[in-house]
Amino acid sequence: MTIELNDANFDEVVLKSQLPVMVDFWAEWCGPCRLVGPIVSEMAKEYEGKAVMGKVDVDNNPGISTKYGIRSIPTILFFKDGELVNKQVGAVPKSNLVRKLEELF
Repeated sequence: MTIELNDANFDEVVLKSQLPVMVDFWAEWCGPCRLVGPIVSEMAKEYEGKAVMGKVDVDNNPGISTKYGIRSIPTILFFKDGELVNKQVGAVPKSNLVRKLEELF
């Protein structure tokens, strides 16, 4: 299951997580985001208990988006031990996201 992240819960869910975290920055109006969204949901099921999958609606959460310099969506950030360790900008095949997430284990 993906977790809806916002300015209020981001630090608690992402930065304090004991598990690796993958965060999808997206917006309703973004075509490429609609391609990536189902991949993130699929990965959330596959990695349940091993990683945290979150989604940030950039229109409703400008604080987080600004903090991480999100200028183009979809952007996916990868966190480990509260630190940003990798990122992917744009729609890419699932294999690219799996590889970047697997590097965190």
